[in-house]
Amino acid sequence: MASGYGLSGGPSRCFPFWQELLACYVVNTNTDDVSGAKKCVPALEDYYECLHHRKEKARAIELQRAYRRAEAAHPRENAPRPGAIRNLGLLDREEDTKDVLGTNRSITAGNGK
Repeated sequence: MASGYGLSGGPSRCFPFWQELLACYVVNTNTDDVSGAKKCVPALEDYYECLHHRKEKARAIELQRAYRRAEAAHPRENAPRPGAIRNLGLLDREEDTKDVLGTNRSITAGNGK
């Protein structure tokens, strides 16, 4: 929190977490005794998470790993190869779309038929 201001000029996205952390320190510590700072660890973790998103990134990586493991354990039948998917059939490439889908139906781009 270098300046406290966000990109649009208002408070930064983590400013509420900073206020919560500061309030916790003010309530639980004084100049003679800082042992109450231990009560502020959850607020400090929330503030650091807002700044760095480490827990969020770790969760996303773990979800991707789990998805890839599940995908590898149960591969799809007749899944198209990555090289076979070249377009969405929108630009006069109906033959490629038919090959990928394995259908012989006519796909007319733009008519809705």
